[in-house]
Amino acid sequence: MEAPGRDVVVVAASAGGVESLRVLLSELPADLPAAVLVVLHVPPQGSSRLAGILDRAGPLKAAPAEDQEIIRPGRVYVARPDFHLLMSDGMIRLTRGPQHNGHRPAADPLFVSAALDAGARVAAVVLSGTLDDGARGCEAIYKHGGAVAVQDLAECAFPGMPRAAMTAVPAARALPVRELAGWVLEQSRTPVSTEVQVYDNEMEREIEQFLREAPSLGEPEGELIAFSCPECNGPIYEQKSATSSRYVCRVGHAWSRDSMINAQSDAVERALWVAIQRLEERLRVLERMRRSAEERGQELSLRYFHEEEERTSEALNTIRMLQSRIGRNGDTLLAD
Repeated sequence: MEAPGRDVVVVAASAGGVESLRVLLSELPADLPAAVLVVLHVPPQGSSRLAGILDRAGPLKAAPAEDQEIIRPGRVYVARPDFHLLMSDGMIRLTRGPQHNGHRPAADPLFVSAALDAGARVAAVVLSGTLDDGARGCEAIYKHGGAVAVQDLAECAFPGMPRAAMTAVPAARALPVRELAGWVLEQSRTPVSTEVQVYDNEMEREIEQFLREAPSLGEPEGELIAFSCPECNGPIYEQKSATSSRYVCRVGHAWSRDSMINAQSDAVERALWVAIQRLEERLRVLERMRRSAEERGQELSLRYFHEEEERTSEALNTIRMLQSRIGRNGDTLLAD
């Protein structure tokens, strides 16, 4: 069988990506024979203003995605804050399933679900953003016969996500945003074969887990390792592939290598801030007790509290120095 073109376009962006999204949609025609599904990393308490921005950007109608909405060409479906945007049986599915790579919505769940649902009919675009969300999804789309393109790294405010996608799919095109629009239009009008069926049990189970109303806890595939999930502190399983490792907990939180490192950095920093707060509180207690001993003329107690203040102050300075050195690796993709 043959499809008249790739009629599903999935787009991911993060830091620096709003303007790229706006420019991309401003260049797409009103008669685009494809639907566009957009994920932008936003905080859970964020607003849905992105849909309005994109609706005004060009002739395509853009709106926040609705659960079980039938996907139609010429429309832009925008992920809602705190909901994953998926594709299943030609429909939009929204779910508050576990965060992936520290995000909800995240790119990988959308890209993987589109690959499973539409196969070779999918075109993926990755725009400016940090780290590597979307890379695994791009690999899945390419494996199922779809096409992948990324924003030119030199044009990106943050090239981490496009770079990671290119690492996962070396055949991906790298183009300026305005040329990406032409690439999308070309893909939507280029016939593709849909005869090749690729089955991936692991990814199918992953998407099924998202779509269940009450996800069940089970043993993930992979090796149980001595890590804990940065999100829920549950046990972590490492799933190895030929090119990378993925880390999944029993609840379903999933992390790439780079996102795991950054999430662990965040967890360590939170723990250090708690330690700093407790040490500062201990200093205030010791100071109060030292003054009280001084007023009462209690020389032994005064000496003890003074020594404890010095030790606590030294510990506080050490923890503050450690805290300043622990942080995210930002937009740096670790080299193999």
